[in-house]
Amino acid sequence: MTATPTATAQRDLSVLIPFYNEAGNVHPLLDEIHAALDGLDYEIVCVNDCSGDSTGAELAEARAAHPDRVIVRTHVKRAGKSAALMTGLRAVNGRWTQLLDGDGQNDIADTRRLWDEIVSKRDTGALGLIAGKRKSRNDSGFKWLQSRVANGIRRFMLRDDATDTGCGWKLMRTDAFRELPYFASMHRFLPALFKRAGWEVREEPVNDRRRWHGQSKYGFLGRLGAGIADLFGVFWLVRRGSPGIAAEWDDPRARAQESEAKKSS
Repeated sequence: MTATPTATAQRDLSVLIPFYNEAGNVHPLLDEIHAALDGLDYEIVCVNDCSGDSTGAELAEARAAHPDRVIVRTHVKRAGKSAALMTGLRAVNGRWTQLLDGDGQNDIADTRRLWDEIVSKRDTGALGLIAGKRKSRNDSGFKWLQSRVANGIRRFMLRDDATDTGCGWKLMRTDAFRELPYFASMHRFLPALFKRAGWEVREEPVNDRRRWHGQSKYGFLGRLGAGIADLFGVFWLVRRGSPGIAAEWDDPRARAQESEAKKSS
């Protein structure tokens, strides 16, 4: 007789981190997460996007040191950040999922602060995404200008009201994240995608630190070309309407939509 697999109890929080050639960043980042989230029921899901340095070995060491907390998935071929997030999403077991970049620029202390202030103390209602807004940028002036222009064009076209989608810090309701359509570079448009699905989005100020080790993986021309094509794709998508919400579902979006309908009637 084949044994029936035992279901894993759902955790409160999953920290999802894509890594690509982040040698030297793995151990300090994960150690910082363990310290900041002490007392919470959490896990850390790490996706190695086919790194060519010692990132894979460092992740294996981190997994061996904390087998009850750390999950590692390794791509057999490089697939990009959005694909890494989707791979990790298949492994996460938390009610909420925290996205962090693997370079140390995002601060897990912001996660603990906003978890205690927002998620743990009150009914979150239809809140689906808490998006980080960097209080100060550690990028060059050219990169800052490029980001300001791109954010302005995106807000104008998508009406997502997001002011810093380039910030990798995002705390999301996991079930809501799983509903989103997948495409390359979808991580750049998460506020618009969450709003399209009927979830509330709020921005909160977060720290932006200098990269600890290694180099940035994004070049200006590659980011610009992909960003324009993706922007028009998302523009088309959001204009096609939102999915329906059934009254019989235990879904906080239903209550929010019913309230809006009463106000407009």
